[in-house]
Amino acid sequence: MPRTLRYNCAGVPFHVIQRGNDRQCCFLQTSDFVNYLYHLKRYAQEQQVAIHAWVLMSNHVHLLCTPHTAGGISKMMQCVGRNYVRQFNHQHQRTGTLWEGRFKSWPVLNAQYLFQLYRYIELNPVRAGLVAQAIDYPWSSYRCNALGLDSDLWTAHPLYQSLAEQQPERLSCYQMLFNLGLNSENLRQLRSQIYSY
Repeated sequence: MPRTLRYNCAGVPFHVIQRGNDRQCCFLQTSDFVNYLYHLKRYAQEQQVAIHAWVLMSNHVHLLCTPHTAGGISKMMQCVGRNYVRQFNHQHQRTGTLWEGRFKSWPVLNAQYLFQLYRYIELNPVRAGLVAQAIDYPWSSYRCNALGLDSDLWTAHPLYQSLAEQQPERLSCYQMLFNLGLNSENLRQLRSQIYSY
């Protein structure tokens, strides 16, 4: 059976998820997280994909990103996956697949959903009980978006920039979004889209 064609449009933000095979861990130690982010930065730049938000959990990855060329996300994820898995397998003396099939992705077509997605991604470690606050988790983009931490991986989305003209006010607005959190209906809608796609 042929693979389903991806919606693949330059200039549109996408939510991307990649899971470990059979929900197994794809990050076992600090160097694994560092290596994945190194490859993500390298191939995002090479394939002209802007990364707006991310979180690396022990057994899956969430990204919010915008390709500037058609097919950019697919090429980026193929390169990241191939190079990261090679290093991971060597480091941990294993063989075989690491990921659960192809990554999943779908377009983000309105501002309300975009900001819900920022919170969904960066609050993932809080919902999982790993940390009390998003700021405490080192493997996400929260510190870039909420505190202005500089990162070569991170690119501000235009709607994020529209929160305020000046950076201090923008950061404050973003932090207030997280004070609101995500209610159960927001989570239900997000998860229904994620798991039905």
